[in-house]
Amino acid sequence: MTTHLTTPARHPAPASSTQAAMGPRYHDLLHRLTTAARTSIGFPNAVDIDYRPLGPLLGVLLNNLGDPRVDGIFPMQAKDIERDVLDYFATLFRAPAGWSGYVTSGGTEGTHYGLWLARTRLPNAVAFHSAASHYSVGKAEHLLGLPSVTVAALPNGEINYADLRRQAARFRNRPALVTANIGTTMTEAVDDVHRIHLALDAAGITHRYVHSDAALAGAPLAVTADRPGFDLADGADSISISGHKFFGTPIVCGLVIVRRGLHELPPAIRYTGAPDTSITGSRTGLGAVMLAHALDVLGPAGLFERTQQARAVAAYACRRLQQIGWPHWRNPNAFTVMLREPADPVKAQWRLPSTDGWSHIICMPGVTTHQVDALIGDLTAGREPAASAS
Repeated sequence: MTTHLTTPARHPAPASSTQAAMGPRYHDLLHRLTTAARTSIGFPNAVDIDYRPLGPLLGVLLNNLGDPRVDGIFPMQAKDIERDVLDYFATLFRAPAGWSGYVTSGGTEGTHYGLWLARTRLPNAVAFHSAASHYSVGKAEHLLGLPSVTVAALPNGEINYADLRRQAARFRNRPALVTANIGTTMTEAVDDVHRIHLALDAAGITHRYVHSDAALAGAPLAVTADRPGFDLADGADSISISGHKFFGTPIVCGLVIVRRGLHELPPAIRYTGAPDTSITGSRTGLGAVMLAHALDVLGPAGLFERTQQARAVAAYACRRLQQIGWPHWRNPNAFTVMLREPADPVKAQWRLPSTDGWSHIICMPGVTTHQVDALIGDLTAGREPAASAS
């Protein structure tokens, strides 16, 4: 795979016969989305993989009902492809024998599933997550009826391990469920699972479960030499990722891998012929196919190559911000670059999330140095940005 830092972001091909058949409102939607994509660098979705070759599959239903290990009666499924995808990521995240998992609707469902398994095994547990966790972690804890404790975060967004020890010690007679952030929403900070276990040891916690919410950074960190401890070999009990972030799938999806699934599969549902170990029951088969397509396109070395290329663009953004004297910083290995919050017109044009006086850009695969240069131009000019910066 050959991709240059200045390769333009992917844009739709000229109108096809299928596009010509779309109604005016859908053409308007396509135009709005493709226009917005040119300056949409504040949210984490890769744009360098072309999924249009899978277009013919949009003409059929792909519903992977229930557990991926059992095909069941329903024929309109792609569970064989799902199993291949799960095998790949189980190896990537160093899962031990006996692992389980499935393709989810996204990172939120993956975290919910991990915490559900944790509550099943440790019903008297208290859940801990950091102040920098994705909002869906607290939502999952609420839906599961888990007592929830918010732990302080360090200035870079990483969990405060000393505060985790203090908070957990208050409940030392109860099991602990900890969600580790493997790439926080705002700063892409990474919690170290090794240090989480050390904090729980120091707090006197005997029984614990750690889920790694690796929606953004799990896959790229897995191919990074100097990465922190975050996967199943590092002490996580489960890990979840999103498909639409690092892999840029055009439908929202993800997957979850757990160290040890249910002790045994529940009985098959008579109607479907397959047991259901998932949260949603009906699940996207197309998401599994898209993830498989991404892995096919990337090949054995592609995951590492595009990870390095995206980080190179992030490093380039830091250099350009330094040149104009704009305050900025970046966590190690992050695609995310924090910059002092610019004027409202610049934030609006470039879709920049902001908090506490800071904004960020996320240099996902497909984001180019051309886009970075255009943003720098707008920051330097101190005026409303140009309409196009592709």
